[in-house]
Order: sequence, then C-alpha cells, then structure tokens
Amino acid sequence: MREMDYSATNGMDFNKDPSLFPIKKNCLYLANCAIGPMYHPSLKKVQEFLQMQSESGLLVVEHYGEILSTFREKAASLLETDPNNIAYVSNTATGINMLANGYPFETGDQVLSYMHEFPSNHYPWVLQKKRGVELVLLSDAKEHDEKNYLGPYRWSFKDLEENTTKKTRVITISHAQFASGYAADLEKLGDFCKDRDIDLVIDAAQSLGVLPIYPERYGISAIIASSWKWLLGSRGSGLFYTNPKLREKLQVTSVGDSMMKHRLDYLNHSWDPFTSARKFEYSTLPWEHLISMQKVLEDIFIPYGMEAISKEVFRLQNIFIQSIDQKTIRPILFPSANRSGILSLQLDCDPNHVVAQLRDQDIILTSQGGYLRIAPHFYIEDSDMVRAAQAISESVDILSRTAPLTNQKN
Repeated sequence: MREMDYSATNGMDFNKDPSLFPIKKNCLYLANCAIGPMYHPSLKKVQEFLQMQSESGLLVVEHYGEILSTFREKAASLLETDPNNIAYVSNTATGINMLANGYPFETGDQVLSYMHEFPSNHYPWVLQKKRGVELVLLSDAKEHDEKNYLGPYRWSFKDLEENTTKKTRVITISHAQFASGYAADLEKLGDFCKDRDIDLVIDAAQSLGVLPIYPERYGISAIIASSWKWLLGSRGSGLFYTNPKLREKLQVTSVGDSMMKHRLDYLNHSWDPFTSARKFEYSTLPWEHLISMQKVLEDIFIPYGMEAISKEVFRLQNIFIQSIDQKTIRPILFPSANRSGILSLQLDCDPNHVVAQLRDQDIILTSQGGYLRIAPHFYIEDSDMVRAAQAISESVDILSRTAPLTNQKN
C-alpha cells in the first residue's frame, strides 16, 4: 500500500459567514465539483452592473472601463503570471478548441491524453485526426491493491513515459480527474515535458480555486478552466492562460474586432492582432462575468492563498473520512501529491440512489463514473462534514441490504 497523508490541518481563520455563502442557509452543499454556489458579494456587483446598464446604456462602459485590465491583473495574481498571459473564455471547451484547432500540427504528430478525460478535453483533440494527428490515450492504471475500484481511476506516469515518442507534440491532462478525483503532480509532469520540448496543456476546471497551480513554476504551456465550480463565479465564464512561446505558434481560428489593437476603429480593417492573450478574445466580452470573477478573486482566493484553501478542504475531507462507516464505504485515498477537492467513494449500492435519498435531507451530492463524489469547499463547517458522513453511512447501510449494487442495471 502506498503512503497516504491525511493529517492536514490548517491554522487559517476563514470567514464562513452564511451572508457570504447563502447556500448554507438552504442546504449542506458538497457539490462544488459540479456547480459552485456563487459568492454573494460577486452577485451584488453583477446586479449593480446590470442595473446601471439598464438605466444608463452605453455610459456603463465609461464607468466600468477599467474592468478588462483589472480582471486580468487579479487572474494573473492567482496564477503568479503576467496579465498579458490571461484571456477570458466562456468555458473550458472554448479555450481547448481554440488551442487544438490553432496548433501547428503536421501529419503524423501525436497528442497524448488519458482515456477518461472530460469531453471538453477529449473531443477537440479527436477533431485533429482530420489533420493527420494521432490521439494516444493512456489506459486506466490500477495496482494490485486498487483492483477493487471499479470506476475510472487514474493514469500512470510509467505509461505516460512509455507512450511518449519523438512525435508527441502535446500532453493534455486534467489537473484533477472529474470522476475519481486523482490529481496530477504538475511539477513532475512539467519537468518531463520541458525536457522533451512538449507543450503541456492542463484542464483545470476541477482544480482552479481549490488547488495551487502556477504555470511558470511547472512549465505549463496552457491552462484552461471554467470559473463556476471551485472559483465560485458566475456560470458561463472561465480563464485561458497561455505562455508567450505557445501563443507565437498558435494560429488564430476565430476573429473579430476585439482582438485587434485598433479595436474601436471599426472602419480600419488592417490585420494587427494583439500578441498577448487578448488575441483569443475576438469579440464582445460579458463584463458581468469579469466583474463576478474579479470580486471573488480579490476577496477570497488571493487574500487567503491557494495553499491555505487546499489545506482547509483537505482538513474537511479528513473529518468526513474519520466519520464514515468504512465497512460499507470505501474512499479513494490517493497520496498527498495526488489529492484534489474531489473525494470519491465506492459503495456497495447505486450512488445515484444515495444522491436522491440525501437530497431529501437537504444534503447535495453528485455521482460520476460509479462513484459518489464529496466536494466540500472551504466555507463548509466541521459539523456539516460529520452530519454528511453519518447521513451517507446510514443511507448506504440501508441500500446495501435492500438494493445492493449487483442488482442494479447500469
């Protein structure tokens, strides 16, 4: 059995006031891996913006004119990078499609990924087959003591090394796997790619806002993430990081006025795009989303720091692990370097039935790949983790006896 470290503690004093996270008044929310509840002060800022647009029309642009630059500065601070490397995207798939379609592939080139990636980080690379690009998928890797986990699990670094060839141009992997919660060791993976001049592309939809991710430290070429999960932003927004070396290689596949340096000079049709990440912001941006993200970044994620937030989430997970009935619930326990905000559980009953039963108790959970997923954020209370563990244990105990998994039809 591999060494596990589940003793993380945190001395940070987090503000968990329900006025900031009003969802706490309605339910026990453990589904941040699906949709994170919007930070309430962000909602207020969005409402103010939309109210001004309603009452003032184009004058709202003058009032909020600095939002494009300040948003990039806040997002860059989170990733410890330069604001010129940050672009807004509406979702993860949009960023990955622009990257995959604009990459200078040649016939016979290879892209290396994992067989159980989320569709947003799979289909854009499948599309490159029409350009003669081979998509190589790493198999699910389970050691002897992991064979009992029946759902998607993790990829193996050994397999990654063995499948990397001189034709490998891109390795594209989720920082945290959406089903099992397995997190990549980005430092190790980044060093591997740097040594071979491979572009490392990271889908951070399940990590940005709960795990530290610093592209310059780790040698990451691109990071794409939605902001409505762990970043607690508005739905339909995200971040797209690219380093200058990658941007210089990428072809532009979507164009419009906003990507040009002469932006508002609409009768000027000269070709003069930004060389910064703004080259990917080809048309009008939804400023309300920028305002939402900027507020939560400056109030929560930058002041607390991602290391402290991840430690708090792990501490809450630890309370849950210590409180469940491990005779009927088998948590997937990865080494500390591979932990994420998702704690997946294998049960002897259908996890969808547990989700439905717990919903009646105002405990919100999700399931994926045959696992029950526990995804608390830092604003959750210790007592809530104990309550959730007890409720899930009771539900699983009953369902395991009355409707065991072997009787379920998948």
